[in-house]
Amino acid sequence: MTSKREGREVSRVELAEIFGVAKTTVDSWVQRGCPAPPSRGRGIERVFNTADVAQWLQQDAQREPSAAMSETEQELRTKKLGAEVALIQLALDRQRKAVAPSEEMERAVALENEAIRRHLLAVPDRVASQLLGEKDEGRFKRILAAELVMALEKAAEADIDIEPDSEAMEAG
Repeated sequence: MTSKREGREVSRVELAEIFGVAKTTVDSWVQRGCPAPPSRGRGIERVFNTADVAQWLQQDAQREPSAAMSETEQELRTKKLGAEVALIQLALDRQRKAVAPSEEMERAVALENEAIRRHLLAVPDRVASQLLGEKDEGRFKRILAAELVMALEKAAEADIDIEPDSEAMEAG
């Protein structure tokens, strides 16, 4: 290795900052053989020589390109396997009708919104005669609130058929 006169003596945190890596990466380097004095005990920072570490990193990169490649390949295989498992789970969920296609969900939400709109727009026709000439603000608000609640409850109870209407499909 290089002489201790070259480079700077730095802590683990400083080394991570200098090389632009996480502190855990520095720990990983030490486990893989990065030059560092033995740990001096709990709570006492190791001191690294930047020149020694830089030289070790260059040698490590030349020495183990296949190891780095195999780690990357393994990560990719793991991701691929995870994606395949997710696809299988999705297929099973579809068979069990535990999930619905997004088009069905969008149609159901649109139909629910339409039912809410229809019931709310009917409120003025139902309450106009009750509220006409009403002078008591509190009673006015109670009547209106009761009608709005009833409209929302009817909308919530509405039977939503998300299947496209076959007659409408044939006509269109």
